[in-house]
Amino acid sequence: MPITILQHSLSSHILSLLRDKTTPPERFRALTSAVTRLLIAEATRKLPSRIVTISTPLEETPGQQISVQIVAVPILRAGLGMLDAALEMLPDATVGYVGMERDEATAIASAYYCKLPPLENAHVLMLDPMLATGGSAGAAASELERTGAQQISLLCIVAAPEGVARLAESYPKLQIYTAALDRELNASSYILPGLGDFGDRLYGTL
Repeated sequence: MPITILQHSLSSHILSLLRDKTTPPERFRALTSAVTRLLIAEATRKLPSRIVTISTPLEETPGQQISVQIVAVPILRAGLGMLDAALEMLPDATVGYVGMERDEATAIASAYYCKLPPLENAHVLMLDPMLATGGSAGAAASELERTGAQQISLLCIVAAPEGVARLAESYPKLQIYTAALDRELNASSYILPGLGDFGDRLYGTL
């Protein structure tokens, strides 16, 4: 399973600010959008494109346009923090939503909400800022595949080795793009060094 870790001084700078526990929610949201734009740029680098003729104010010139339909699918709720930036970069993308919840007794994730556009022949960008155990991402990928998705990329801001390994075993074709591959999970399945609960920091529900 391919994994791409951003190698960029700007993404490292943004990630340091996101990790800082003193960063307030309003700045945290802006930083999330900024690093999402970098992830989108990397995840779309090799998508197929077609040559088109563009009329500039001065003359006609050849240009390139992405030739595959893109569907952005944030995983609720934290993935919503990445959606606006994704649509700014890809205004023609369509949007689906998957809400995941984990059974506290079994720790198994399942979908409680799913609203998706047609996924056949589309490239799906799954937006989930934290890849921890891989349970939610794997369950969401299953839901997307069941609905017809064949090409799925996961965009996350921080990933844990345990989650990457789990997805590599269950979904070897899934492509992961992340700003950082952190050290490990703790006993409570929080990523270390991580940045805390992403949704709480995003929305100020600490």
